[in-house]
Amino acid sequence: MAKRILVIGSANIDFVLTTSSIPAAGETLVTDGTYNFIPGGKGANAAITAARLGGEVIFCTRIGDDAYGDRLARIYAENGIDRRFVKVDPMEQTGLAVVMVEPNGTNRIIVYPGSNKNIGESDIEASFLTYPDIVLTNLEISALSVEYLSRLAFRNNLPLVLDCGGVTSDFSLKNIKKVEILSPNENEAEYLTGIRPDSLDNCLKACIKLCNMTDIKYVVLKLSTRGSYIYDGKYCDICGPYEVTAVDTTAAGDAFTAALALEYIRNGNDIHSACRYANAAGALTVTKRGALNSLPSEEEVKKFMAENKQI
Repeated sequence: MAKRILVIGSANIDFVLTTSSIPAAGETLVTDGTYNFIPGGKGANAAITAARLGGEVIFCTRIGDDAYGDRLARIYAENGIDRRFVKVDPMEQTGLAVVMVEPNGTNRIIVYPGSNKNIGESDIEASFLTYPDIVLTNLEISALSVEYLSRLAFRNNLPLVLDCGGVTSDFSLKNIKKVEILSPNENEAEYLTGIRPDSLDNCLKACIKLCNMTDIKYVVLKLSTRGSYIYDGKYCDICGPYEVTAVDTTAAGDAFTAALALEYIRNGNDIHSACRYANAAGALTVTKRGALNSLPSEEEVKKFMAENKQI
């Protein structure tokens, strides 16, 4: 029986620009790159990934009453996602992310939250009535909403996976009740702790500081080409990466955390095997352009892991 994962998070349309370089202030850059409007948003990316990897996904979000919102709703339906809690917001546009991608796959993102900022307590409380096995969220929704859902997860004895993507100055881990898995990337870890996890020593220091902020069972640092780093409050471990050629890193972190949460709950809470699976999902994601187009299926991840070894 498929595990049920509740994803509460952002839904955007991504305006993706491929460019030879990023223009400096005051510079007009004429480039041979391309542009596309592609479905995205950290919450939506995670929901679609989890569905493609075999999870039963309930998605709680808000979209605008516009053409982009209509397009997103159709895509969620096509991926078999439970859309009962995808609400159409008559007051706001669908969220927009402007994604600038350089030739080496590096990206820079500007997010306009739109309808995402209106995801509130009533939306979240209703979605919990679906009796999920695990809850996954990100920080592209309001800090108050994340705080509220963390209290609900604690009250219902549900494991909460918190992806730190989208972290802003109004968010504090001290206001979060309890986290089963906290997963920041290098930039997010530095933002939250002031420590950049660019060495094993700094990885440990950053994890210890994060665990001192609230009750966290596992910290899993996303370290890009260095794989991931696991800390359980006493011990640490490195989960090696897979070697691939990066084309676009836009949705890699979202795919990683979705794969991590789903595999964790369906393999008996084994964080190490969940990280290996997540590393493979993230590695596959960077080999294709765009958010939606790059999210892998369960068959693709299994085949990739069978044919490739971790570094």
